[in-house]
Amino acid sequence: MFEATRFAGPCEISRTTVANYLEVLEITSVVHVIRPFSTHRATEIVSAPKVYGFDTGFVCHHRGWTELRPEDLGELWEHYVLNEIHARTQGSPVHYWRNKSGLEVDFVLPRRGGSPIAIECKWSASGFDARNLRAFRQHYPNGENWLVATDVARPYERRVDDMRVEFMGLDHLAGKLAPAK
Repeated sequence: MFEATRFAGPCEISRTTVANYLEVLEITSVVHVIRPFSTHRATEIVSAPKVYGFDTGFVCHHRGWTELRPEDLGELWEHYVLNEIHARTQGSPVHYWRNKSGLEVDFVLPRRGGSPIAIECKWSASGFDARNLRAFRQHYPNGENWLVATDVARPYERRVDDMRVEFMGLDHLAGKLAPAK
């Protein structure tokens, strides 16, 4: 999550200047700025955006990762999935959701006149824990739940409590997001 004040002091510039620089990076597509999805302000994060680097190679370099560790793969996978979502939805808003307890859904796609789609990204489908989706669906009970993982060759569905979750790989996600012809 991005907080401009955290960068302003060490750089000896104003919070507004940091926000302006971030806006330039977003406009030039160097970063993706994902803002929170919220309608229940008392329990949800409402203003702190998340910032994703468009170039995952640069992200690795910036973090000092010369070799990828297993714990790095999920974060890079999330970046990669976001790049695909942006490529397929071409300008449609993409959000994330987080409550004040720290439960988070990676991406939320609002639908005009419809219920939001919740997307979780996991390096491996076996690492899926439904707590985040369950918390999201307590506030937004309707809508599709998608889990995108590297190890799902063929899409399948699984019921978790009273939720239906579609497990899929990146190719299937791309097909679901492609504009109707």
